[in-house]
Amino acid sequence: MAYYEHVLIARQDISSQAADTLAEEFAGIIQNNGGSVTKTENWGLRTLAYRIKKNRKGHYIMMNIDAPPAAVAEMERLEKINEDVIRAMTIRVEVLDEEPSPVLRTRDEREERRGREGGRF
Repeated sequence: MAYYEHVLIARQDISSQAADTLAEEFAGIIQNNGGSVTKTENWGLRTLAYRIKKNRKGHYIMMNIDAPPAAVAEMERLEKINEDVIRAMTIRVEVLDEEPSPVLRTRDEREERRGREGGRF
C-alpha cells in the first residue's frame, strides 16, 4: 500500500462538529476500501489566501492515509460530489510523519509562550 497526506478544506458555513463528521466519513471510505487513516488533524477555521466559491474562510483537515490508490481515488471522487468540500489535495509520500504537523506545532508553541508569559503577546 502507498502512503498519502491529504488536506481538505470545508465550507465556513458548517460547524466544527460537522467538519469532524465529514473527516470521519472520508476516513470510513478509505477503511471500507482496504486502507487506514493513521492520523487526522483538525487545523480549525482559517482564512483563505483568496476567495474560493464565495468563501473567505474554511475548515482545514489533514489526514495521513495508508491505502491502495483505488481507495484514494474513490475518496477524491466523492469529495468532488460533496458540496461542503471547497478544495482537496492529496500528495503521495514515502513515509508518514507521526509527529504533529507544523501548523499544530506553531499553535502549541504560541499557547506555551502565552501561558509562560502570563498574558497576550
